[in-house]
Amino acid sequence: MLQISRRLSRRCFCTAAVPRPWLFVGLGNPGDKYKGTRHNVGFEMIDAFAESQGISMNMVHCKAIVGQGFVNDAPVLLAKPQTYMNLSGESAGPLAAYYKLPLNRIIVFHDDMGLPCGVLRLHQNGGHGGHNGLKSVTYHLRRNREFARLRIGIGRPPGQMDPKAFLLQKFNATARERIDTALREGVGVLKLLLSKGLTESARHFNTEQKYKHIRLQTMQA
Repeated sequence: MLQISRRLSRRCFCTAAVPRPWLFVGLGNPGDKYKGTRHNVGFEMIDAFAESQGISMNMVHCKAIVGQGFVNDAPVLLAKPQTYMNLSGESAGPLAAYYKLPLNRIIVFHDDMGLPCGVLRLHQNGGHGGHNGLKSVTYHLRRNREFARLRIGIGRPPGQMDPKAFLLQKFNATARERIDTALREGVGVLKLLLSKGLTESARHFNTEQKYKHIRLQTMQA
């Protein structure tokens, strides 16, 4: 049944009458053990967007939990790779190939220690910044970095804390509130992107997030 569903999915999403779909890929680790941890905010963004648009994450394809739907007239594919973070590209690469998507229709959501907790950035391309999930995605997209990414700030580890331990911890109450707000903001910019395009959406959104960054720095000073 799932195999039939997947064939129909590609036929419906890849015709001349339908715009080329967007592929949103959230990075994280599968299983209850990792739910709610800093490293899983990419999964959380996928879930937040799916819930806001009434898209069911009810298929398994290319080692990912997948949902598909339309936002107004724009077809969207949502994916949460189940490979564990460091092998995320083993899912993202085959998904992009299966739907014959160019890199400019792919957006990867991921945690970023280089941004304060709850601050977002939307970029058209970039490096991996030491993020193993992004490294894997880049490798499986033929080592091409020209795909967009939504960076979700989680802040830096305190003191001498091991970054790996920090990533696998859950948020405290204050950080959780900031992340929940960021997820709502992320849903908003993704909806805007589907109607206005990446460049225009990123320009306005990143300016807003820059001011948010400044406000957080002022509060912490």
